[in-house]
Amino acid sequence: MPGIKNFKGKVAVITGAGSGIGRATAHAFAKEGAIPVIADIHEERIENVEKEIKALGVEVSSMVADVSDRAQVEAFSKFVLDRYGRVDILHNNAGIGWGGPLEVFPLEDFQKVMEVNFWGVIYGVQSFLPRMIEQKSGHIVNTASGAGLNGVIPLGAYSASKFAIVGYTEVLRAELRRHNIGVTAVCPGIINTNIVKDGKATLIEGASADQEKMTAFYKRFGWPPERVAKGVLKGIRKNRAIVPVGPEVWILWYIKRFSITLADLINSIFARMAL
Repeated sequence: MPGIKNFKGKVAVITGAGSGIGRATAHAFAKEGAIPVIADIHEERIENVEKEIKALGVEVSSMVADVSDRAQVEAFSKFVLDRYGRVDILHNNAGIGWGGPLEVFPLEDFQKVMEVNFWGVIYGVQSFLPRMIEQKSGHIVNTASGAGLNGVIPLGAYSASKFAIVGYTEVLRAELRRHNIGVTAVCPGIINTNIVKDGKATLIEGASADQEKMTAFYKRFGWPPERVAKGVLKGIRKNRAIVPVGPEVWILWYIKRFSITLADLINSIFARMAL
């Protein structure tokens, strides 16, 4: 099944668009002539992105929405469909990066990570998919992570949510092919976004973590979010199942596919260094 080659006039819905990957993707679609319809839990951030895109002379709409709340996602869907009558691209991008060793990671935090990262994707698909099926066209992009292809220490809850997205996306892709709907999982590596700054860490007693240093590390060594946005658009055009972004993701993914034993050894080494 061919992908969407021309984005001009297409309605592109993006969650978590107030910063980082979502913002970069919204700008990328706008430059291609699409109509970005963006949402974020942070009102000020999403308003700023809307202003940025309007300054490009492109039509754009926005709404404040928490993707972990099913009612809010359904309200966002109604907002989009009432205004435009269709949805051509759905990018379920919103997510949080809370971490910590699983032995001490609070259950309520684990639940929150799953609610935002995984259930936010489910709610998005369930809310917009019926219209896509009616149209017999469209493309869904779910932001997973390199941590959804290889477990990352000490991000057990985050990895679990992203593995879930990858598995869900694989099945969804196979099932929706008959409706002429493409589905892609984008799997970024280390990206310079607010995910660490906005994150939350739970530590083993006696351990220490410097959020400012981690934020500085991501800022210095992380790939720009525009690189992910480029991968998203390419993934849609070529209708790719999985789009890894960053050499670190490709390397670890190929190691795992080559040898589970070697991948397990690498994880053990990372665990000794991180915990």
